[in-house]
Amino acid sequence: MTDADTAAGQGTIILAAGGSGGHMFPAQALAHELVARGYKIVLITDDRGYRYADRFPDTEIKLIHAATFAGANPIKRLMAGFRILGGLLAAAGTVRKIKPKAAIGFGGYSSFPTMIAATVMGTPTCLQDPNAVLGRVNKFLVGRVDLVGAAFENMQGLDPKDAPKIRVIGNLLRPEVLAARDIPYAPPGEEGPINLVIFGGSQGAQVLGEMVPAAIAMLPEDLRARLHVTQQAREENQDAAKEAYRAMNVKADVAPFFSDLPKLMSEAQLVIGRAGASTVTELGLIGRPSILVPLPSAMDDHQTVNARALTDVGGAWLMPQSEITVKTMADKLQSLLCDGDTLAAAAAAAWKTGKPNAATGFADMVEELIAAKEK
Repeated sequence: MTDADTAAGQGTIILAAGGSGGHMFPAQALAHELVARGYKIVLITDDRGYRYADRFPDTEIKLIHAATFAGANPIKRLMAGFRILGGLLAAAGTVRKIKPKAAIGFGGYSSFPTMIAATVMGTPTCLQDPNAVLGRVNKFLVGRVDLVGAAFENMQGLDPKDAPKIRVIGNLLRPEVLAARDIPYAPPGEEGPINLVIFGGSQGAQVLGEMVPAAIAMLPEDLRARLHVTQQAREENQDAAKEAYRAMNVKADVAPFFSDLPKLMSEAQLVIGRAGASTVTELGLIGRPSILVPLPSAMDDHQTVNARALTDVGGAWLMPQSEITVKTMADKLQSLLCDGDTLAAAAAAAWKTGKPNAATGFADMVEELIAAKEK
């Protein structure tokens, strides 16, 4: 890449994201919006984020090393330090060469080296935080950056002195999610198929993979016969889940990953899942009723706080993992799947929380920051 190439169009913007889909999907959504406005995009990511890189439009990819100091093993912490230092040096070299108009971080430890390098070198900087509780890395960076695009009102974990930097914009959503916004919800009737979609985020959820099939087995036979289950399950849970559904004659598609999840969600009468930021936001934008089981080990219990964005308005039902049994899940499924009016009301309530223009709003914020810095 030549200097002339990087100067094309409106200029270059760096996106720093990696790890799970919860960080990569918002970056992908913003990349589409910024490319449409004439910017060149450089994505700086780690090995895990690279799995999603082919979904970014007209984007140059730079791989760096990233790591976290989490854990007590001193040798692993030392090795993590070397990886972080290597990532910082690589990110600094990229920022120095590209001279971007702005750098935008999407949380997670993989964004840390790039955002530190950008702030030290005086690049205009923004953060995007998808959760209702400010993430650990973003919490460290927020005092150093110019602006923060928040997904939810009243973000928790924020130092009051940094509140003026916050712009509540919503979570950035991929084009395939936005396309499902206007698909009307079809509640289950007294007859006909019922689509039940179960997923646990980008890594799956073992508790759902084991508990939901057992709960479905407890449903009345006539209700089971109407079900079509789509379930994301970990590799180690797939065979058992498939066999369980086969034994009860329930139509089921079980896989570790579904590339068309927004479409599947739009066709669902009910969704069961974790309460990651992307999940909660997509359920709201598409408008589908859900049972949410927050990940108990999520930092600062942020998934429970995320879930309340839907449960507080009647768009979802919260079932803490510590309180669920196979029977309570079966009872909840039976009561909901036999009550189309309640599900339709929840779908409508969830839909009202959707913010379909978040990517546009975030891109506007970035351009306003660039313009202010160039004065």
